[in-house]
Amino acid sequence: MRHNKAINHLGRKSGHRKALLANMATSLIMHKRIETTVAKAKALKMYVEPLITKSKEDSTHSRRMVFSYLKNKYAVTELFRNVAPKIADRPGGYTRILKTGFRLGDGSDMALIELVDFNEAALASTVKKETKKTGTRRSRSKKSAEAAAPAAPAAEETAPAAEVPAVEEPAAEEKKAE
Repeated sequence: MRHNKAINHLGRKSGHRKALLANMATSLIMHKRIETTVAKAKALKMYVEPLITKSKEDSTHSRRMVFSYLKNKYAVTELFRNVAPKIADRPGGYTRILKTGFRLGDGSDMALIELVDFNEAALASTVKKETKKTGTRRSRSKKSAEAAAPAAPAAEETAPAAEVPAVEEPAAEEKKAE
């Protein structure tokens, strides 16, 4: 039974687990997205979200507290300069876990963990959803189909005319050579 066991030990001793989570958090902050197992992604989410919350207040104390967890000054700088301003108005939920399938070697569940405000594809899809397309579900009228049909033969007529002089030029050069 796992009563009152809040953290996943990930099959490691505490020192190894802390180093693993610190390195994964550093990679997540630097690259904004990493792929790992589902269990590690859930453990990383619990580890990194309080650090991101601490980064909202840019003070020496909060920087030192975050550095004590991450142990990488470049990741701390990235967190306070680039990540914190983007998530300043967000009350929580800074990361997203997307399950990607199973690993080929051992069949382990794999997941993609990413910072929510740094996924350009998801942000672009929300913008597209806001702008609604004013279209009709009915078929088009015959007038619009006829208007599109004459435009196509006009394009075809100009294309063969351009090809004809290109074919005649080499023949003219051969006659001059004789």
